[in-house]
Amino acid sequence: QVQLVESGGGLVQAGGSLRLSCAASGSISSINAMRWYRQPPGKQRELVAASTSGGPTNYADSVKGRFTISRDNGKNTVYLQMNSLKPEDTAVYYCNAVMVPYSDYRPRNYWGQGTQVTVSS
Repeated sequence: QVQLVESGGGLVQAGGSLRLSCAASGSISSINAMRWYRQPPGKQRELVAASTSGGPTNYADSVKGRFTISRDNGKNTVYLQMNSLKPEDTAVYYCNAVMVPYSDYRPRNYWGQGTQVTVSS
């Protein structure tokens, strides 16, 4: 079974840092784009950062210069380093990836279960 498992969320004071991890597991032929989304309380889910396979990274304007997305392809893992956190960064953070399973070689969009990040002022 192909899945994404996130870790690293928690409570941090404003100005602090957190590092989120998302590991893909299962019978995976390839992983294309890997992304981080977030959903603040009472708001819609929004794209935070994206990393395409062998391509550029992209960031939401609100996190540019503070967040960094990176990948370890050998471990099928994507990270989100979050620095200079602000209370408005409080949200449930979701990992997302387009992966091709060995079962049928059809690309699918997968989501992690989400991890809570809370930034106190």
